[in-house]
Amino acid sequence: MGFGDLKTPAGLQVLNDYLADKSYIEGYVPSQADVAVFEAVSGPPPADLCHALRWYNHIKSYEKEKASLPGVKKSLGKYGPSSVEDTTGSAAADAKDDDDIDLFGSDDEEESEEAKRLREERLAQYESKKAKKPAVVAKSSILLDVKPWDDETDMTKLEECVRSIQADGLVWGSSKLVPVGYGIKKLQIQCVVEDDKVGTDMLEEQITAFEDYVQSMDVAAFNKI
Repeated sequence: MGFGDLKTPAGLQVLNDYLADKSYIEGYVPSQADVAVFEAVSGPPPADLCHALRWYNHIKSYEKEKASLPGVKKSLGKYGPSSVEDTTGSAAADAKDDDDIDLFGSDDEEESEEAKRLREERLAQYESKKAKKPAVVAKSSILLDVKPWDDETDMTKLEECVRSIQADGLVWGSSKLVPVGYGIKKLQIQCVVEDDKVGTDMLEEQITAFEDYVQSMDVAAFNKI
């Protein structure tokens, strides 16, 4: 398990692919797992790795709060896709620690499976309780105008970057390119948000973070649902 060397293009590519369908390294909220991986990255990923860049900018916004994020920070090799070899050296150290604690190497695995089972049961119970509670969720439909720098900006890539932004309570809808003059077109894209979870300030911060493609973002229409 791991990402490889996150200071290399290959490692960042693994991170980008891993985050293609995830908002965070683990779970559904920022945690110490994100802090551990963030600290291993030397700087913002390039714009073409839009999933990794979106995640990097989001976690960077928690800079002053990272010590208070939930979870326990583990070695870098404990995170990432299982198909990637841990190159951080933590695997050997962890194996040595396991030998010192458990000569047969079986109890940890059993405990891990038990912890996994308990976590799944608790999640199922939580979802069941949540489903039984009638709740009115305030939502809004937002139409955004995302403007490129010039007529040479790759609008397909720009839209891909925008749609790579994922958050609980955010659903992207239809889009179209609208001419603004001098051969330049802006991206007009619809989204539905849960008001308590996603705001226009957050959307603007994350969209304009793709500064290689995006010049600015404006709210063209905002309607409560």
